[in-house]
Amino acid sequence: MTDIVGKLWGFCHTLRHDGIDYGDYIEQLTYLLFLKMIEEKGVEIPADYSWAVLREKSGTDLLEHYMDTLRELGKLKNMLGDIYGGAISRFSNPVNLKRLVNLIDETEWTGLNVDVKAEAYEGLLEKSASEGKKGAGQYFTPRILIQSIVRCMKPDPRKTKDFTIHDPAAGTGGFLVCAYEWLMEQTKGSLEREDAKRILTATYSGTELVPRPRRLALMNLYLHGIQANIYLGDAIYEPKRGGPYDCVMTNPPFGTKGANQAPNRDDFTVSTSNKQLNFVQHVMSILKPGGRAAVVVPDN
Repeated sequence: MTDIVGKLWGFCHTLRHDGIDYGDYIEQLTYLLFLKMIEEKGVEIPADYSWAVLREKSGTDLLEHYMDTLRELGKLKNMLGDIYGGAISRFSNPVNLKRLVNLIDETEWTGLNVDVKAEAYEGLLEKSASEGKKGAGQYFTPRILIQSIVRCMKPDPRKTKDFTIHDPAAGTGGFLVCAYEWLMEQTKGSLEREDAKRILTATYSGTELVPRPRRLALMNLYLHGIQANIYLGDAIYEPKRGGPYDCVMTNPPFGTKGANQAPNRDDFTVSTSNKQLNFVQHVMSILKPGGRAAVVVPDN
C-alpha cells in the first residue's frame, strides 16, 4: 500500500512544475483511477470514453480526448455523473498526462483488496491535506480525531432496520468511512446477508458545499464498497434533504466567512449568522427523537 501511495505521490512533485497543485492532482488522479476501475469491473459506459480508448492515445490527441471523456461522463445520470459532473482537465502537457495514465495502468486496482485500495486513497488525501498550504486540510479531519469520536458514538446500523448515519459537512467523507470501518471491526469483517445490502446502500449519507471534496468523498466511500448519497449543497441555508437521522458526526467549518446573514429557518431556536451555532442547531433539527450527535466545535 505504501508503495502505491509513494509511486502516485512521487509523481505529484513532477506535476508541480506543470502548475498542478496537490488538490488538483488528487482530483485528476480520482478521475483516471475511477475510469480504470469501472473498466475492470465491467461497468457499462459509452464505449468511446472507456479506459481502453484513453490508454491508446498520446500527444495532443490524448489531451483533447481526456477533456471530451470528462465532459461526456459528467452528463451521465448516475454515480459516475456525480463524480464527473463539472470535471475539467488541469493538464497542459500531454507527456505528463500519458505518464500518469501509464502509472495507473500498471496496477489492477480492483484486484487489490478493499482495505488496500481505500487506504491508498486515504493516504493520498491525507498527504494532500498536510502538504497543501491551503485547501484540502479544511476538508480532511485528522484520522485519529475521527476514530476517537466514532469509538465514543458506536454507530451501529444493526440496531434497527432503518438506522442512518449522516455528516452535514462531509468533506472527503472521513466520518462516514470511519463509521463503516468501526462496524467492520465489530463484525469481524462480515455482515449478515440481510443487513449487508441495506447498510452499504441506505445507511450512510452526507452534505458537502464544495464540489471537489464531495467528488473525493464519493470516490472514498466507493472504494470502501459504500454507495452513499452525498448531497451537493449548503446544509445550513437550504431546506432539509433526507433525514431525520439516528447518528450525526461532523466537523463543521469554523469562522465567519460567508456567514453574513442569519438563515431563514423555522426549526432554529436562535436567529444568528454565527456559523458554528447554526451547525449545532442544524444537527439538533435533523436528529430522530433519541438520536445522538458528536460535533467538533471551536474552543471559544
